[in-house]
Amino acid sequence: MNSSLVTIYITNHNYGKFIIQSIESVLNQSYREFELIIIDDGSTDNSLALIDGYIDNPKIRLIKQNRKGLNACNNIALKEAKGKYFIRLDADDYFGTTAIEKMVKILDENKKIALVFPDYHLIDVDSNIIRTIYRHNFNADVTLFDQPAHGACTMIRKNVLTEVGGYDDEFDRQDGYDLWIKVINKHQVSNINEPLFYYRQHGSNLTKNSNKLLRTRARIKEKYIKGRDYAPLNILTIIPVRGSSIDSSSNPLRKLGEKCLIDWTVDIAISSHNVKDIIISTPDLIVQNYIDEKYSNKVLTLERKLELARINIGIEGTIEEALSFYQKQYSIPDAVLILYIDYPFKQSWQLDETVHTMQIFDVDVVDGIRMDDRFYYKHDGTGLKPIIKDGGLHLERDQLYRRVGGVHLINTGFFKEKKKMISGEIGHIHFDQVTGFQIKTEVDWEIASLLSNYFL
Repeated sequence: MNSSLVTIYITNHNYGKFIIQSIESVLNQSYREFELIIIDDGSTDNSLALIDGYIDNPKIRLIKQNRKGLNACNNIALKEAKGKYFIRLDADDYFGTTAIEKMVKILDENKKIALVFPDYHLIDVDSNIIRTIYRHNFNADVTLFDQPAHGACTMIRKNVLTEVGGYDDEFDRQDGYDLWIKVINKHQVSNINEPLFYYRQHGSNLTKNSNKLLRTRARIKEKYIKGRDYAPLNILTIIPVRGSSIDSSSNPLRKLGEKCLIDWTVDIAISSHNVKDIIISTPDLIVQNYIDEKYSNKVLTLERKLELARINIGIEGTIEEALSFYQKQYSIPDAVLILYIDYPFKQSWQLDETVHTMQIFDVDVVDGIRMDDRFYYKHDGTGLKPIIKDGGLHLERDQLYRRVGGVHLINTGFFKEKKKMISGEIGHIHFDQVTGFQIKTEVDWEIASLLSNYFL
């Protein structure tokens, strides 16, 4: 049999506690046509002493370097790789014995598939399984490819990786996302709904710092858009505000830190690269006067009809009113961005990412979300029933997401046709706990006052 050579590479920085298990999982693979490149990225622990025990193995090559970061290591491995297929294993993770064999089989049998990735076990520092993560069936069920493969333990054809320019050294994390959006628009992808590797969760994991991780993802999308022929979108931003004269719980002019609550949202909208025109829609004359005085040439104000501002009235009527007002003076926008002021800590780069997400994935709507793994019930008349049965969110299709951030983008043509805000094909951006924070109660105001110190 003419077997395909696979280049497996391990990136290591001070993972002496786990590196042996990682290396042994490669050497114990049922598939034998592989080479193993180990890149030590400036370790200062006992890693190198442990790795040196394998240097006589003809399948293994060791590369030592000063600290250069993950994507630099990825590209070094790509340059050195002799294999037809290419896959990374992080030094704190390890493969199941049939992982390489099963992924090679997929790529060998279908030449149109560019990459393949499996499900995985989430483990603790002692290799105990916390839970098993089952992805969607990307071969049968997925039509919107906005949930990327795992950065490590994804096997890709080396020629495809070279074709898309390898890994971008500009980004020190999110190598999986950068590669994913480069590949999905040109090639087919596949997955295996079987856990084939063990992903270790511990304090020094790359994915722990969520804000930096999400910001890097936003930068990746921005660079991707700039490097391709995407037509810019004409975005109209609408900020609906009731005001305290209509709703006693609405406090747009209440101070949060050194600014009024409404200023937090207006300021980030003005600083966004993708926002052109901004309308504050409110029936409250005091709010209108405040905006006109403070943001005179930067923001338009629209006296919102009282019946559209009442509690429990949908936002659709307000959007139609604002569009009608706007179109009398300007061209019809490509999309409408709705920003809610009770989420004060959203950032301008998140608004830009929302727009870029609509462009890249060509969706009707983009909403801000946060993954929610809390346990929920519903009442069916006979008592409480768990929303997710059997006590787990192991299946990707069962995962719950909560709407957060106060950022909602909708294609104008789609909105005019459907008259609905939550409909069609919905894309998303993730928010971290702080930027997705909402003010609803007095307790929230107290928490927000503390959080505001991080932004002022």
